[in-house]
Amino acid sequence: MPTSPLLAARELFSQLDANAQSAPPGEPVPRASMDLLIDAGLLGLMVPRAVGGSELALPDIVDVYEEVARADGSTGWCYFAADCTAAYFGAYLDDAGAETVFADGVPLMAGQFAPNGTASVHDDELVINGDYQFGSGIAHADWVGAGVLTNADEGLDPEYLFACFPAAEAELRGNWHVLGLQATASYDYGLRDVHVPRNQAFNFFVPTVHRGGPLYTLGVMPLTAAGHAGWALGVTRRVLDEVAAVAGSVTRLGATSSLSTNERFLYEFGHLEGRLRAGRAWVREVCTAAEAEAARQGAISALTASLVREACRMVNQDGADIARQAYLLAGTRALRDGPIQRGFRDLHAGSQHFFASPAAAIELASTLLNTVETG
Repeated sequence: MPTSPLLAARELFSQLDANAQSAPPGEPVPRASMDLLIDAGLLGLMVPRAVGGSELALPDIVDVYEEVARADGSTGWCYFAADCTAAYFGAYLDDAGAETVFADGVPLMAGQFAPNGTASVHDDELVINGDYQFGSGIAHADWVGAGVLTNADEGLDPEYLFACFPAAEAELRGNWHVLGLQATASYDYGLRDVHVPRNQAFNFFVPTVHRGGPLYTLGVMPLTAAGHAGWALGVTRRVLDEVAAVAGSVTRLGATSSLSTNERFLYEFGHLEGRLRAGRAWVREVCTAAEAEAARQGAISALTASLVREACRMVNQDGADIARQAYLLAGTRALRDGPIQRGFRDLHAGSQHFFASPAAAIELASTLLNTVETG
């Protein structure tokens, strides 16, 4: 019987963890870790089957992202970013574009979809210039994406496109000296007169679904949010697991017994566990509901999209706070290099991302209030 993707990810835990711990500081996620994921058939979980992906249900995808991130935050981050990016191009490029990008199967992808570049349109070709940041996983990527605004004629609005091209076209600039997620190697990159066929780009906000099921009508923002949510849940899970593992052997100065029998510790740890499980339940609830609504209606409402994004924001921010509380509970064990410290740093790095910003909560509140006023 074939191994499920979740079980396959779980079986890689020890190897991914060992690779992360042995990698030199400041170096990218080991290529061996990405190869482990590829060889286990885990690249392409969100990608349409028509271009070689698995096209799993969204809650199942989130579960696997969570499991990989539990092994290592940087590996999990590069993995979900590559998988989500390939999903967008797999679903939203026209047939000619998809045939080129997916000619050799699902590629490792990276890139920033913020429109930090411009594209001149010449017949069926884009000429792109821009300066980008946060190219997570770009050190190992085969293809790179970039958000651009087209140079429109006077009086016309530019198009916001997400384009992709071979990774060799991007100039990697480094500039990744950070608190957490250090091994993601989320380098700055530049594009100078990069020629890209128009069929290797899609309209970011109103993409046409060329292949795949109802999942892809959710659009880039909710699908990306689901990826970030799975990542945060996995890293937070690892931090709490590590604290539990040392609780029996840690006795704080002046205490008469280990943490595992200290009532205050037990209360605080139980509370943190409950917060994580509540967040995970909400993420699964909104992902299940969004995919079901897309299947029924052919699209999701603004409210549903906002709920997915807010669930993502919450578990990212809550994860950082849970990690901080867990760090304090574990005492000097957490001070030293290891999974607790690494998870603490990674979650605080992730909490600075746009998908963990107040924007999602503001959007949800505005949508809810507008629904009340017009209902």
